[in-house]
Amino acid sequence: MKVEELAGNVELILADVDGVLTDGGIILSNEGIETKKFHVRDGLGIHLWRRAGYQFGIVTARNSHIVKVRAAELNVDIIRQGVSDKLTTTNEVINELELEAAQVCFIGDDLTDLPVMRTVGFPVAVADAASEVCAAAKFETKSAGGMGAVRETIETILKAKKRWAELIRNYTGE
Repeated sequence: MKVEELAGNVELILADVDGVLTDGGIILSNEGIETKKFHVRDGLGIHLWRRAGYQFGIVTARNSHIVKVRAAELNVDIIRQGVSDKLTTTNEVINELELEAAQVCFIGDDLTDLPVMRTVGFPVAVADAASEVCAAAKFETKSAGGMGAVRETIETILKAKKRWAELIRNYTGE
């Protein structure tokens, strides 16, 4: 199946955080306070995706207050942190939303993402993902994690759904 067909079926995007929404670096201050760097284009992409009427979620193995803060800024309503079994959690979310796995995109970068990527309809690897993750993906971004890969994925999906032009009209003036 072509990328456009797989992407056109997507109703829900789930993403890992470290290495996907960030560059994978974890910065700790002397006081033990964690910070992360998020890319502004990913944020606008998530905003456009939500404006189109779709849901976006986070499924991550780590717990981080800053992830809650960023998710709140972006009105992300599905946040699962501290997840040791991403596949079980993803299946729970899919069932709660009454979706099929074929309607889900998961954006990942490392080995803990593989079980989910082998299950969903549109698995995406960021450009700098582990080779095993790239092999499991149906789409690999040109952008690295934390450098606009989520936005690139969202744009690809919205274009496949023929929704991109209408959503960016406010910005282009067309």
